[in-house]
Amino acid sequence: MPSGDPFFNLAADEFLMRNSPGEYFILSINERSLIIGKHQLSHRETNTRFVTENEIPVIRRISGGGTVFHDPGNLNFSFILNSTEGRQVDFRKYTRPVISFLASLGIDARFEGKSDLKIGGLKISGNAEYVFRNRVLHHGTLLFEADLDFLRNSIRKDTSNYGSGAVPSNPSPVINLGGILKNVAGTERFRDLMLEWFLRNYPGAVVSTLSETEKERIAGLAESRYKTWDWNYAFGPPYVFRNLFMFDNRQVTCELSVKDGIIDECLITGHSGLEEACRKLPGCRHMVEDVRQILDKENGFCPGFDIFNLF
Repeated sequence: MPSGDPFFNLAADEFLMRNSPGEYFILSINERSLIIGKHQLSHRETNTRFVTENEIPVIRRISGGGTVFHDPGNLNFSFILNSTEGRQVDFRKYTRPVISFLASLGIDARFEGKSDLKIGGLKISGNAEYVFRNRVLHHGTLLFEADLDFLRNSIRKDTSNYGSGAVPSNPSPVINLGGILKNVAGTERFRDLMLEWFLRNYPGAVVSTLSETEKERIAGLAESRYKTWDWNYAFGPPYVFRNLFMFDNRQVTCELSVKDGIIDECLITGHSGLEEACRKLPGCRHMVEDVRQILDKENGFCPGFDIFNLF
């Protein structure tokens, strides 16, 4: 996939699965982004302060599973295949050719847990699947020369402030393949080697390109779903956020109930100014700028308050 736009590339996976009878193997390298599973909570899985301050988009995919980090050092692969209904979900089956490709480069990757590929116990790939009728979308990541500091800082380490039935991630120690494959110069070369291997080992496989009409429809899907707050933040089960923090030399307790991405109830005690200001929060989106705008309008709100205490 020539695009580095994660919104477009996620939309392309969905579009081709739903609108074409063909089978596909897709490789893409995305710009920096965090991709959460369909049934996850965006704020709980991501470090809201870090992704906000570094303008990292958080995007929900249609498949389940946990949160993964994308950047130009990460190679993404997707299989879109026809299958027998009721037997589509098979992580071992769809990661087997990826393991074989890595073996051709001298990499001993193993399938471990529910859906990971690891080398010596260190994760190099997370995988997820989505079933549509008799078709399956299996997609995964391959860390090659990803910015591991950004990866670690982007994902929330302590999720205990969020109470919800949403699917949690299962963080694991990670490693870049580029540190092992010294003779492979960069992620794009790694992508090219993977494509060449699949073309050699799957007779009849050919390189195809999207038509202009397909590109337009995929771009439309990216706009209507993958770039929207409704999909990326509001979708998902209700949750309760609780926090205890110091402000203005006082201990403050906070409890926010959020449904469909909207603050439904807000209870703050320990600081009269915050208590008064936060009575205005019900009905507000649980988003940093939305909450900041509400609090900034309130006369009782004290300057210097860290807005991320509410996330």
